[in-house]
Amino acid sequence: MENLPSRPPMWLQGLQWPPVRLAMIGFVMLMMLMQSNTFMVQAKGQPLLQIAIVIAWAALGFAVYCGYVRYVERRPVTELGLAGMTRELGIGLAIGAGLYTGCVLILMVMGIYRIDGFNPLAFMLPAVAMALSSGIFEELLFRGVLFRIVEEWLGSWVSLIASSVVFGMVHLANPDATLTGAIFISVEAGLLLAAAYMLTRRLWMSMGFHMAWNYTQSAIFSGIVSGGVSDPGLIRPTIEGPDALTGGSFGLEASLIAFLLCTTTGIVLLIMAARRGHIVLPSWQRQRAGIASADGQQVRENRPN
Repeated sequence: MENLPSRPPMWLQGLQWPPVRLAMIGFVMLMMLMQSNTFMVQAKGQPLLQIAIVIAWAALGFAVYCGYVRYVERRPVTELGLAGMTRELGIGLAIGAGLYTGCVLILMVMGIYRIDGFNPLAFMLPAVAMALSSGIFEELLFRGVLFRIVEEWLGSWVSLIASSVVFGMVHLANPDATLTGAIFISVEAGLLLAAAYMLTRRLWMSMGFHMAWNYTQSAIFSGIVSGGVSDPGLIRPTIEGPDALTGGSFGLEASLIAFLLCTTTGIVLLIMAARRGHIVLPSWQRQRAGIASADGQQVRENRPN
C-alpha cells in the first residue's frame, strides 16, 4: 500500500496560512530593512564600514528568510536558487543601469541635464551600501514576501496591484517624498520588479535592477533617490527643467521619462512571463481545477529558462 504524505500538525498549518506568513516574515524583514538603514546612518561618512555592515546584515537576512521558508513553509527556497543567479543578476544590473542612463541621456538631449564637471572617483563609494541594502532587503520584503505570498493566495493580478501600491506608498516616508513620486514608483517600479520575479520565479533579476538603478542614480549621475538620498556622485550636474521631466525633489522616478521607459520595460517582462505560463491563479481556482505545485503555485517550472 502506497504511503500517503502526512499532513503537518495543526499548529504548523496555522503558521502556514498566508495572512499569518505575511505578518510573521514580513515583520521580520521590515525590521531588518529598517535596522539596515539605521546602521548606515550611524556609520555615515565611513563608506567602507557601511559596506561591511550591510554585507554582513544582508547575509543574516538571507539566512533568516531561507530558514523561515524551509522550516515554516516546508519547501525548497526556489526564489533564491543559485542555478540562474549569475545570469539573472547580471541582466538585472544591466537593465537598471541602462534604463537610468537612458533617462539621463534623454534629458541631456533636451538640454535639461548638463554636466558641469566631475568629482573624484571616491564620491562613487558611499552609494554602494545604500544600493546593496535597498536592493536586497526591499526585494526580500516586497517581492520575496509580499508579492509571493499574496500571489500564492489571491493570484498574480491581485498581488501585482497590492505589492505595487504598498511599494510605492512606503516611499512617502522619505524626507522629500511627493505623492506623485509614490504613485509613479507604484506603477513603473512595482510593475517592473514584480514582472522580473514572475518571469524568472527568482529574486535575482529584481535585486539586480533595484541595486543598479539606485547606484547609477546616486553614485554616477548625482540624482535624488526616491525623495531620500541626495549625496553628490561622480558627475557634477546642473538640472533645470519642469518637475514633470526632472521629477523635482523626489528624483527622476517621479518624471514622465522614467515612468514611460520603466513601465514599458515592465509590460514587456510581464508579457514574457505570461507567455511562459507563469501567471498564478487564486488558490480557490487552482483547487477547483486541481492545479497545484510543490509550493502551492500554478507555475510550470522553476528551472532556469
